[in-house]
Amino acid sequence: MTHDPADLAPLLARIATALERLAPLSAPAPDFSAADAFVWHAAPGAFSPVPRVNRVDIQLLKGIDLVRDLLVENTERFARGFPANNALLWGARGMGKSSLVKAAHADINARLKGPEFPALKLVEIHREDIDTLPALMAHVRPAPYPFILFCDDLSFDADDTSYKSLKAVLEGGIEGRPANVIFYATSNRRHLLPRDMMENERSTAINPGEAVEEKVSLSDRFGLWLGFHRCSQDEYLSMVFAYAAHFGIDGDRADIEWHALEWATTRGARSGRTAWQFIQDLAGKRGKKLG
Repeated sequence: MTHDPADLAPLLARIATALERLAPLSAPAPDFSAADAFVWHAAPGAFSPVPRVNRVDIQLLKGIDLVRDLLVENTERFARGFPANNALLWGARGMGKSSLVKAAHADINARLKGPEFPALKLVEIHREDIDTLPALMAHVRPAPYPFILFCDDLSFDADDTSYKSLKAVLEGGIEGRPANVIFYATSNRRHLLPRDMMENERSTAINPGEAVEEKVSLSDRFGLWLGFHRCSQDEYLSMVFAYAAHFGIDGDRADIEWHALEWATTRGARSGRTAWQFIQDLAGKRGKKLG
């Protein structure tokens, strides 16, 4: 039995229309001129502009002078078109790791202006979307801007293979890292995996040394390691009074110091985050807005 091709044409057209409806909508081309900061959404592969980034002035980050200067210098070299390293900011919680990345980005854009320096873009990628880095790269590679790809609180658990996507992006792969991209990550772990996970790899692997080396080598792909350690009492108080001076919060210095130390004691930690939380509480009690 034969069919006239003319009879099949309407059927084929309906099938094609149905398939088009089922196909996922393609994300619009990103407009990187819309903002200086974006959040990457793996589905549907789009960049959301962030008009106002939640950050503090770089001069308010106290007790981290060395790592601050190293990261700013590295970022400025990159923004000027010179070679720079991927950076891993690791260490104590609340000591300003993510704040420093955002502050360095703002500082560079404030100082480097003019047609010879296109705006430095900051793109945040969530930890669970690391395996979509190749898709993200496809968008930023041809763009006429330098990009900092930023992942906050990066770490990997056992049986998590998405770290391989990050390894390929940092230095490996056929294409390698684009010249207009640098990767900054923060983590509480220096090696991005807890020690017991690495020991488990060692005990169960056919070649223990190679199994552990593959995981540890991920950290080695970051040319710049910046360690953040718990601050001293003097450093903590300098943060408190720097915030107070910046926001015009006056008062008896000894009284503010006593309450700041009491605040840190009740939380069991001295850090930049603790100092900022104390200032928010102090400003609120005094009916003063922080803006």
